[in-house]
Amino acid sequence: MSAPHIWIVSPASARANNGNWQSASRWARFLRTRYRVSISQQWPESGEQSPPDLLIALHARRSAPSLDAYAQACPQRPSILLLTGTDLYRDIQTDASAQQALRQASALVLLQPAGMDVLPAPLRAKASVIFQSAATLKPAARANRRHLDIVMVGHLRSEKDPLTFMRAAALVTAPRARLIHIGGALEPALEQAALATAAAHARYRWLGALPHAATRQRLKRSHLMAIASHMEGGANVIIEAVCSGVPVLASDISGNRGMLGDDYAGYFPAGDAAALARLIDRALAEPDFYERLRAQCDARLPLFSPAAEQATLLELVDNLLHKAQQGMTK
Repeated sequence: MSAPHIWIVSPASARANNGNWQSASRWARFLRTRYRVSISQQWPESGEQSPPDLLIALHARRSAPSLDAYAQACPQRPSILLLTGTDLYRDIQTDASAQQALRQASALVLLQPAGMDVLPAPLRAKASVIFQSAATLKPAARANRRHLDIVMVGHLRSEKDPLTFMRAAALVTAPRARLIHIGGALEPALEQAALATAAAHARYRWLGALPHAATRQRLKRSHLMAIASHMEGGANVIIEAVCSGVPVLASDISGNRGMLGDDYAGYFPAGDAAALARLIDRALAEPDFYERLRAQCDARLPLFSPAAEQATLLELVDNLLHKAQQGMTK
């Protein structure tokens, strides 16, 4: 008897190399220890012979057609919807297809617990939290460096608010600070802003899109990681920074609080470039403050272990398949 078949729908492809694709790729790897796994940008695909035993969909609005097709074709088979930042903090309030996807999924997965408050109350019973994970990388030595890099990782799109990071480059006063942005240009106006900022301020550099492994190496050599987003479901780059011993400076939004905790000392108001610049200067000038940030990040490390993420995911999938099997045999 062959293992059950899990199908993952990820609107983001490997070429996109964004957080959603990293989630889909990692979950496929975890699930293949026990199941047969397919991954594609939609379901069904042409030429498909038989439906999977369970569908996992990333992104309520963008995966809504696949989830609806699966619910219509396989009403007795379970599905999981992984909610992204734009789902939680925008689409499920206004988009009918995203709202339908919430209702159709057998189970909902959030990437951090603060997102539970945003869900409609009747749906919370079928929701659970699975923290994402990353391999631990040994931090690079930072002593006696000419530059202390503050890195932002994220494609140039408005939800990530790269303009706040760019504007901070004009306001930071620490002479060794260098602001490095890694990410592809998804919006032409932001690409022009990045080029103009790099031309005007020597401390700002935009490196464009880099492969995931190269980005992680660049991150672990950084002094700080900045995330300026207006909305996040549970940013994988926060986990990668924490797992590399790099303290985080984060916009004060629900998704970031769910990752770092309410008492974290490294928040700045979303969109406030001056506040971000002050935090950068303080972290570089005050060793005690920098160590406090690092200690608070280190305390979150156990939440982000691959073993914990895999165990929680496998338990959820096992339980859904078991319940579906019981229902079919009654």
